[in-house]
Amino acid sequence: MTRARQDRLLGMLARDGQWATAATLADALGVTPRSIRSYVTALNARVPSGAAVESGSQGYRAGTDASAALRAAGATDAGTPRDRLHRLVRTLLDTPDGIDVFETAESLHVSTATVDADLARVRALLGGTELTLERSADRARLRGTEVAQRRLLSRLAHDEMDAGSFDLGVLRRTLGEGSVGAQAFGPFKTDLVSELGALGYFVNEIGIADVVMHIAIASDRVARGRGLEGVVADERDAQREVGEIIDRLARRHLGVELGPGDRQHLATLVLTRVVAPGAPGAPSDDARARLAPDVERAVRDVVEHAASDFLVDIAHEDFILRLALHVQNLLHRSREQAWSRNPLTKSLKSTYPMIFEVAVFIASGLQERLGIPLLDDEVAYIAMHVGGRLERSRRADQLLTATIVCPGYYELHELLRSSVDRSLGQAIEVVGVETRVDPDWASIDTDLVLTTIEPSAPSDRIVRIQPFLTDADIERVQAAAGRIRRGRRLTRLRTELERYFDPAAFVRGLDATLGERAIIRQLGGMLVARGVIDEDYVERALQREELSSTAFTEALAVPHAIGMTATRTAIAIGIAEPSIPWGEGRVQVVALVAFSETDREAFQTVFEQFVEVFSERDSVQRIVRRATDFAGFLDELVAVVDG
Repeated sequence: MTRARQDRLLGMLARDGQWATAATLADALGVTPRSIRSYVTALNARVPSGAAVESGSQGYRAGTDASAALRAAGATDAGTPRDRLHRLVRTLLDTPDGIDVFETAESLHVSTATVDADLARVRALLGGTELTLERSADRARLRGTEVAQRRLLSRLAHDEMDAGSFDLGVLRRTLGEGSVGAQAFGPFKTDLVSELGALGYFVNEIGIADVVMHIAIASDRVARGRGLEGVVADERDAQREVGEIIDRLARRHLGVELGPGDRQHLATLVLTRVVAPGAPGAPSDDARARLAPDVERAVRDVVEHAASDFLVDIAHEDFILRLALHVQNLLHRSREQAWSRNPLTKSLKSTYPMIFEVAVFIASGLQERLGIPLLDDEVAYIAMHVGGRLERSRRADQLLTATIVCPGYYELHELLRSSVDRSLGQAIEVVGVETRVDPDWASIDTDLVLTTIEPSAPSDRIVRIQPFLTDADIERVQAAAGRIRRGRRLTRLRTELERYFDPAAFVRGLDATLGERAIIRQLGGMLVARGVIDEDYVERALQREELSSTAFTEALAVPHAIGMTATRTAIAIGIAEPSIPWGEGRVQVVALVAFSETDREAFQTVFEQFVEVFSERDSVQRIVRRATDFAGFLDELVAVVDG
């Protein structure tokens, strides 16, 4: 447990890249500041330079050798519980008749009680794999198909990979250092992408490493005489073509000849997880022809419902068809429980909570209509589709307006305007140019003023630039635009939040032993007592939590129901100090949100900006430490919003 917390601490620091105090990190991990200091000492001992974590007056941050320390976490684990687990799983898979517990304990140089504990950990990994661990006296063995056994190897590797990103060291530990599947991974992947591209496929680079990992596992099993038997009679031309490519590359790079069962299985994985016919753009007629009518109908219905409920512009034909093709591939994957990992899941969830929420809504609808159980990684792929559509349909009125102040000298002001349009046209719209040396500054009412001369008085919306636009000018304008947008968002948020909070729906000191469901019921009960929601809303909030954890940041959970059925919009707040477990992480603030139909338009503002406030670690600590009662919470929240 200590080693895992050390790894998690280093991962947090590496992701954030900023200073963090021991108290803040302790809250995030659910330990004491003293433990954080001991973890830092242990982490620095992993690398010769001792620079895994840098210490300073502001706390801790990732050091120059943080990546090396993370790699060392796997390379130096011989004899640890994690290493034993890998060896035990490999031995069980390679021994169909089972293992002798006493002999295994002796070979691992541990007690039989330790092996029994490790077998319990193996059993915990088996959920959803269709494998069972049988125990008879002093023997233990795994029962299940070859596909199920490979699924276990995949899960073992994935459970160690931070945020779903690929780690070759983990793959080698899972398969064994001498495994053929863990060799020549990079060249195999490069050639596979190249050959698929030559056939006219667009390759999803986010998912390709995960699929190549499955190919590596398959190659290792084939080399051990454990190939897949049987093939589907009606193999499509595309399956056969891709299968031949995989087989040829496996022989070239791994020295393994795949049988027809493995070729067909791996070709299906490639075709349903990492490729799409043709280049990005509108789906081709061929792709449309392959789309099952029931899948298209289900996707169209759910998307139109989401567009109406969330007031988002996604009900477009190209979006529906592209998402339907993705969902059809998802159906094929679900039959084999071959789920796709997405390394962007955590960042999408915390950075774009509204988009992720729309994706959860769509996933829930598809689950009801098509019976697809969706994991967070699969929801994240839907979120990427939604985000892509919304990005393409952004309206021009989201641009900030700007006036250029540039005293006239020949065509100088025209050249400057042209440079601004070319470099900043996606962020601002120039609506006026002032060429006088003494402009009436007070009469300029645009969002930004870009001036080549000194203004009469400084202002956050006035940016001094050069007559010939420089890179530094562009950065300053973008920074000012970002500040203005954020200020407006948070001003709207402050106005909305002050209407929604209720002193009677605030609790400090959430009990970590209660668990998520009990805390949701506790906060929901406060709103039920106020007549805001009914018990059915609380039950639906619990159902929503089961779909995907509502811990959108490392400090905040926002449980809520799908559907805006509250009599009025209200938020119940729970403060936890220290942090409490929630989903796969820990949080310090739980905000149960109930929205009414009349506040539909405010949903996006409140939801996204509320999460934004609690994504900044310093802001969270300020609110949590000082919010001893409801008045203190509201004062600190408003102070943070006001900056």
